[in-house]
Amino acid sequence: MRSLPLPLALTARLAPVAVLASAGWALSSGPFAAAPAAEPETQQRTGRTATGSPSAPSTQAESRTYDAAPAPCSSLSGGTVSTLVPGAKAAGKELPSTDSEVRRTCSWNALKGYEYRWLDVSFDVMRSDEAARRSYEERVADRDGGGPVPGLGDAAYSVVNLTTEDGQQTREGTVVVRVANALVVVTYNGSDFETKKAPGTDTVNKGAIKAAKEAVAALGSGGDAQPG
Repeated sequence: MRSLPLPLALTARLAPVAVLASAGWALSSGPFAAAPAAEPETQQRTGRTATGSPSAPSTQAESRTYDAAPAPCSSLSGGTVSTLVPGAKAAGKELPSTDSEVRRTCSWNALKGYEYRWLDVSFDVMRSDEAARRSYEERVADRDGGGPVPGLGDAAYSVVNLTTEDGQQTREGTVVVRVANALVVVTYNGSDFETKKAPGTDTVNKGAIKAAKEAVAALGSGGDAQPG
């Protein structure tokens, strides 16, 4: 089969993983509440307020279900990877992170014949449910034209967009899920270099949601996806 030059719009997708990281798929951790102010020195020493009465007990710790992000590259089964990204290695490629304890992303991409597919799965574990809720709302607000995904996590949102550059279409689906104090974000896109068309909206949306469901399950099991 003859080879075709890749359109400029997708050249960066096939560049080293560092290019993708700079494009913004390595997710931010979301807003954190400010640390409480330090107590006056005398109160720290005596445990009493300025009036001499015992100081009030500290507030209860914020709700936190997850302490660490699971291994993202084992969050999807081999069967799901081969279906969504034909020709990709099931092992995937984990992207560099500023804090791999709570923020991890894995990518799969492949060009099979004239069809190109790219899939990202990201986990972002935050300090509290409230911090994750705020971050989820901010991310969803930036993505118009989508809708909720019922029955997935505590809240989930899916959106699909089509872009065209140099006559080449690319269709990309994004699913954002909040589960307690964690966010799961899936990005799935594709193009056909022979027809210059993109896969259908339903195909991309269903593929992204399928990956998101497996990733959410991996969050609860520590990231050990079932083979197959």
